[in-house]
Amino acid sequence: MGYPEELLAPDEQLLLHRHPHWKMLFWPAVTFIVVTAVAGFAGGVAYPHTTGTARDAVLIAVVVLWAAIVLWRCLGRVLHWKSTHFIVTDRRVMVREGVFTHTGIDIPLNRITSVQFRNGVSDRLLGTGTLIIESASGEPLEYDDIPDVLAVHNLLYHEVFDQDHYDPRYDPPGSGHRHGS
Repeated sequence: MGYPEELLAPDEQLLLHRHPHWKMLFWPAVTFIVVTAVAGFAGGVAYPHTTGTARDAVLIAVVVLWAAIVLWRCLGRVLHWKSTHFIVTDRRVMVREGVFTHTGIDIPLNRITSVQFRNGVSDRLLGTGTLIIESASGEPLEYDDIPDVLAVHNLLYHEVFDQDHYDPRYDPPGSGHRHGS
C-alpha cells in the first residue's frame, strides 16, 4: 500500500515510500511462534488430565494468556511498523509515525545540508541502516532501520545536491553561485 497521494502538495511527486526494515518484526514473530507452541502444548497437556468445567476453565485461561501476550508483544510492534512511513518527494522528506497519536516531521530538500548513512555488519547483511539528515535549522535527525539505506542515501543526495534547488537566502552575493537566472 502506497502513501496516500492526496496528502501531497499539488504537482509534488512521490519518489520513495518505505516502512522500517522487516528486522523490526523479527522478535515479535519469534514471540508469536513460541507463545503459540507453548499454548498449544499447555492445552494439549491439560485436555486429557481435566474434565468438564475445569477443562473449559484451563483452556480458556490458556487462550486468554496467549491472546494477552500476542497483543502485548506482537500486535503493538506490527502496528508501529505499519504506521511508520519514511517518504521522499521531489520537494521534501517526511516521516510519519503513530496509530493513535500521529507525529510527523517534514524537511524541505532545499534545507538539507548533509545526508549520511551508518550501517554495521549485521545491517549490511540485512540491507538496512541508519540515515542521518542534517538541515540548516537544527540537530541531525537519525532514522533507524531504513531498508536499502544506500539507495535511499543516493536518492536523497542526488535530489538535494545534483539539482538546482536555488534559494537566494542560502546563496549570498559573492559566493560564486548563480543569482536569479
